[in-house]
Amino acid sequence: MDWGATWLSCLVPLANGQRREVLLGCPRAEDYSRQSAFLGATVGRYANRIAGAKLPYGNLTLSLLPSQGENQLHGGPDGFDKRRWEVVAHDAQHVRFRLASPDGDQGFPGNLVAEVTYTLTDDNTVEIDMQANTDAACPVNLTNHAYFNLDGGKGTVHAHTLQVQADQVLPTDGMGIPYGHLQSVTGTTFDFRAPHTVGERLGQDGQQQLAKGYDHSFLLNAGADWAARVESSDKALAMTLSTSLPALQFYSGNYLGGTLSREGGEYADYAGLALEPQFLPDSPHHPEWPQPDCWLQPAQTYRHWIRFQFR
Repeated sequence: MDWGATWLSCLVPLANGQRREVLLGCPRAEDYSRQSAFLGATVGRYANRIAGAKLPYGNLTLSLLPSQGENQLHGGPDGFDKRRWEVVAHDAQHVRFRLASPDGDQGFPGNLVAEVTYTLTDDNTVEIDMQANTDAACPVNLTNHAYFNLDGGKGTVHAHTLQVQADQVLPTDGMGIPYGHLQSVTGTTFDFRAPHTVGERLGQDGQQQLAKGYDHSFLLNAGADWAARVESSDKALAMTLSTSLPALQFYSGNYLGGTLSREGGEYADYAGLALEPQFLPDSPHHPEWPQPDCWLQPAQTYRHWIRFQFR
């Protein structure tokens, strides 16, 4: 959908010949502008949080528009998820959207043009390719905010099995702002290097209790063929995520309650999980983190990809 360059639906064929809807969504297109969960949307200019809605800019500090308390979340109160994107190309298996974001948009510097292309391949993979150019230095961090329930939207994702190729996780405060250093996942509830169900250790430590569950960024292990894998509770369907981005935000749908459901009624908390490839949150304030620079320069092109393969 052009509103938010949004991924609306994902019907996956099963071995028994049936098709299963695995994406959370609203019942009508117009409902997407009335929900605050970012269902399936492209978020930017900067996905996740920027502390204090302040942006260091050379010897200056720019004020961004806050959208979660004093911080900026997902690009501001009028982020890319709330824009009508231009459809510049489409056919039976792909669609490309384009958005022009003017200098000063939500406080960010530079005129920026972003493109997002969705492609459906013949091996049950949804590919999302993102690129952007700017005429002034600006941090750019685009991602897709799809929520998955591989059981077909039935119940919560507590019994989904998750595996994440990450040795380190970033601790955050009660507003999701990082503090301190990246920490090893060893011996913690964030160790998904071997498969665990989402609900197995949900809410079992102080970090999760601050967020009412998982809402944390993992630094992905370099060189891995894939970033994360999810399997439905009935083992009938699995999804493998791969990406060129350095980190992955895992959100267990802690505050989905009250969001309109495509099946009618409302979703409950934990009805879906989001796996959002991106730069680490608040990266403009942390150039020391071991990842590529989040600042896009005028001579560069931001170009990243995400792949969701279903089997």
